[in-house]
Amino acid sequence: MNRFVNGLGYLSKDEFGWAVGFNAVCLVYFLSHTTVSNLTVTAIFILIATLQIFVAIFILALASPLTFASDPSPLQDFCVAINDPKGSVFVNGKFCKDAKLAKADDFYFSGLHIRKTTSNTFGSIVTPLNVAQMPRLHTLGISMVRIEYASNGSLNPPHTHPRASEILVVLEGTLHIGFVTSNPDNRLISKVLYPGDVFVFPVGLIHFQYNIGNYNNLHASNPIGTTGNTYAVAFAGLSSENPGVITIANAVFGSNPSINADILAKAFNLDRKMVKNLQSKF
Repeated sequence: MNRFVNGLGYLSKDEFGWAVGFNAVCLVYFLSHTTVSNLTVTAIFILIATLQIFVAIFILALASPLTFASDPSPLQDFCVAINDPKGSVFVNGKFCKDAKLAKADDFYFSGLHIRKTTSNTFGSIVTPLNVAQMPRLHTLGISMVRIEYASNGSLNPPHTHPRASEILVVLEGTLHIGFVTSNPDNRLISKVLYPGDVFVFPVGLIHFQYNIGNYNNLHASNPIGTTGNTYAVAFAGLSSENPGVITIANAVFGSNPSINADILAKAFNLDRKMVKNLQSKF
């Protein structure tokens, strides 16, 4: 009891003791000055006990680290995740190497400088560096990605990270980026970024990046959809070792098994044949 009361800062240990004592005195005084049956006394004690349980659960819920929308704070310096359970400690879903055996290479990764092919539908490629690629990120609550955009109006399509906010910095090229706020406003917040510019995407919100080449601004003569001619690169940090990603079009039209076409037709106000055509592309 002392732990979570003191953790919230409401009562000290002595103050909590006084509060309990005062409640007991009040109860004794009430019972000694009131004519009640044994059944009524029993009911009163049950009611008080029930209320105390609800209060305790409420305070514990407030004090619990599970109420925070982020990775849990580590209770040790680090955890280099390994697959071997022998001689290791199990922390937050993974086994940890003995800290005394940790080496510099456990905290090192090389390869984000390598240019990858962008020959796909969207003309972009994301190279993740999370706990799956770098086990030493376990319990640290961070990860990152390298994003490359081809020079032909390429796109990192609308997607969301359910477990992380994202901070993106442009290294090369020019990107039109944006995110959409939650219901009911669904407001688009967008901007054009140049090398050295930084932008933040709040956790869980749908966002995108679009390569607009060497165009200085989006305007009537250079609308979105016009092909640019400059390769672009961006790096992004995320506030989770495993941020997750949900690409909206893939999730809606490419789910396995497929969502009933009638449902999507009604949701998107489309013809059923159009929905089936879209589903065939994912």
